[in-house]
Amino acid sequence: MNRSSNIRHLITTTALCAFALFSRADAAEDNGATPRLPNGHIDLSGTWGEVPGADSVAQDLGDGGVCIFGCAPRSDRPPPDRPRYKPEYQATVDDLHARQVDEDPSLTCQPPGVPRIGPPDKILQNDTEVVFLYDDLNGALWRIIPTDGTPHRDVQRSYLGDSVGWWEDETLVVETVNFNTLTWLTDDGSFHTEDLRVIERLSREGDALHFQAIAYDPKVLAEPWELRPRELSLSDWELEEPAPCIERSLDDMVDRTLHHDNVR
Repeated sequence: MNRSSNIRHLITTTALCAFALFSRADAAEDNGATPRLPNGHIDLSGTWGEVPGADSVAQDLGDGGVCIFGCAPRSDRPPPDRPRYKPEYQATVDDLHARQVDEDPSLTCQPPGVPRIGPPDKILQNDTEVVFLYDDLNGALWRIIPTDGTPHRDVQRSYLGDSVGWWEDETLVVETVNFNTLTWLTDDGSFHTEDLRVIERLSREGDALHFQAIAYDPKVLAEPWELRPRELSLSDWELEEPAPCIERSLDDMVDRTLHHDNVR
């Protein structure tokens, strides 16, 4: 993806994010009734109004420039959400962070992994399984999660791992294991091992979806990493077939500085 494409993508996702914010404001006024399936479980189905990638890859600086890495913190955002590593692994994290434009798997069209991919953009649910659909910067991705007691499968390690789900009262709990090591937990060099286990919790109140995730990797993390909770709102924006991911032109990227280009 060249610099013009990066900026066009930023403009599109910024517009969609604005739409999502208006959707959340409308939902706050009229949250609606919480739907349920015939089996009594809360129905999480729907398209949820948060657009991935808008603030994780590029930041619009308002003067024609886009900050890719090392961006100054914005006053309307909380501080970065980062895992804490054991002291003996911090040097590895620092090294990967310093070489992020060369080492970050998400810049070479690889799936971002879990929990980096964040909450699903669309959920489809029936009595025995839940399907998570993602409109990610690196393409359309999906996870099929059994909720009928099916155990973890003995399959090849993968980017998004192997997931199973169950209900705890009104909350869907998803456990994911069997990851490869080709993804990061988030940016800034946050690597993980094959022992990574992620627990996600999703619940719904009317037109609001609550999402939480905790990453466990005791070999390298000093403590379980509990991500900042996310709240999404039901949206009538529907997923479309995304443009194919094209490996970023890393040679054209400048580390920790700005990209300027004309927007056409």
